[in-house]
Amino acid sequence: MESKQKLEGNEFRIDELAPGKIILVEVDEENVAVYNVNGKFYATSDACTHAEGPLSDGWLEGTIVTCPWHDSCFDVTTGEVRCGPAKEPLITYRVIIEGDIGRVEE
Repeated sequence: MESKQKLEGNEFRIDELAPGKIILVEVDEENVAVYNVNGKFYATSDACTHAEGPLSDGWLEGTIVTCPWHDSCFDVTTGEVRCGPAKEPLITYRVIIEGDIGRVEE
């Protein structure tokens, strides 16, 4: 029986993040949301720039994530605000895939 390798806080198994879904990882003690957009992975700060709502609890449609608190919308590929009340963009992170493991880096 093969045991799965232990993951670091900034890593995730790509087979556990289905298209259209969001998970939460940690990068340098910051919560980071990771999104699967049709098999391509993106990562942004988890806190909405309006009232710090958790985007990992939000909804992903295409490349747009909607905050569950006040419905601010962001493009996960760029961090750009697509609808308010948020005015500031999200911080984005690099996602590196190695085999079946994804790793988020600044």
